[in-house]
Amino acid sequence: MCKIEDTVESRGAILLIGRDRLLTAAAIASAIFCCGCSGRLAQGALVPVAQADTEGISLVPLLVATNRSTADAGQMFDSRRAEEVSYASVTVSIPPDVARKTGEVQWPTTLPGDPRQSFVTVSANYLDKKSFAADLSVATKRNESGKVLLFVHGFNNRFDQAVYRFAQITHDSRAPAIPVLFSWPSRGVMGLRAYQDDLESANNSRDAIEQLLDTIGENVNVKEVTILCHSMGCSPTLQALHSKALLAGRIGSKVKNVMLVAPDVNVNLFRAQMREMGSARPRFMLFVSQDDRALGLSSSIWGGITRLGQIDPDRDPYKADFRREGIIVFDLTGLRGRAHSRAFREVTSVVGMIEQRFAEGQQMTGGDPKPEAEGQ
Repeated sequence: MCKIEDTVESRGAILLIGRDRLLTAAAIASAIFCCGCSGRLAQGALVPVAQADTEGISLVPLLVATNRSTADAGQMFDSRRAEEVSYASVTVSIPPDVARKTGEVQWPTTLPGDPRQSFVTVSANYLDKKSFAADLSVATKRNESGKVLLFVHGFNNRFDQAVYRFAQITHDSRAPAIPVLFSWPSRGVMGLRAYQDDLESANNSRDAIEQLLDTIGENVNVKEVTILCHSMGCSPTLQALHSKALLAGRIGSKVKNVMLVAPDVNVNLFRAQMREMGSARPRFMLFVSQDDRALGLSSSIWGGITRLGQIDPDRDPYKADFRREGIIVFDLTGLRGRAHSRAFREVTSVVGMIEQRFAEGQQMTGGDPKPEAEGQ
């Protein structure tokens, strides 16, 4: 989450705040970090446990690409940046629906976890690029639809957190697609320096995302790709798509939908990118919340520059601009839960609704997917 101004090198960007604003910025940043990912657990969640014959559990197989460095079996990948993209497959066991709340990750309190009560890892294997492509082919043939859902996580995510969150999204949305995770080297810790490091790592991941999109697109069994990104992860995702559009004249025919959830991106930069991508770009969908406190604080730190995820879609110039560009906006303002991640918690009304429309071949239009609003 909370991206520093997109065109500035992150290690020097903090200097733009000025000495007279440094303490204030640090205090605001601390408040932002308190809105970060919860459900922390000591390392080791990715050590596979024996598959339990428990009635009602669900197995979610994920394919993974990452530019993180490899680590021990409990982590698989850590926060260091790697020179090359690595690949893996992970299968996560999710407890029966009666034992969990939709939209949440039930972390084990101790290891190994109890599959009847918490998420546990059933298998975790490193792959080379050829094996990744082969596994993707097998999965798409089995799925028959040939659809892929690619997820790029946001700020403050360890690798295991990204895996479990995407497993939750895949399971709760019942998305009719093969789940593929791209995990960039977030440090997965809170703090101003960690925030700067995450930003730099995210923006340095553009080429790796491009490479993954090429690998997926070249697979003859893949028919359609939907990209889902969150917060800071939307920055390198948009950069990769923009780069592909400028170099090749189009992003690629298989990328059909791009869903930006609480994107921490300069809104004016996004508008320029949309124009430069041209009419051949995929369908873009924004999930915004004007009550997203994290993005509001981020905007304050960087001189009041509006972040894309906090715009009011009913006000110009955004309303007219997005209508002209064919960008669909879903306003999640006022829904229950933390604004910065509520789209994943309200998955049955948001992601689930979108996937249902894809499956039914309906024309998507902007609208308000809210259930009955509830205060935070």
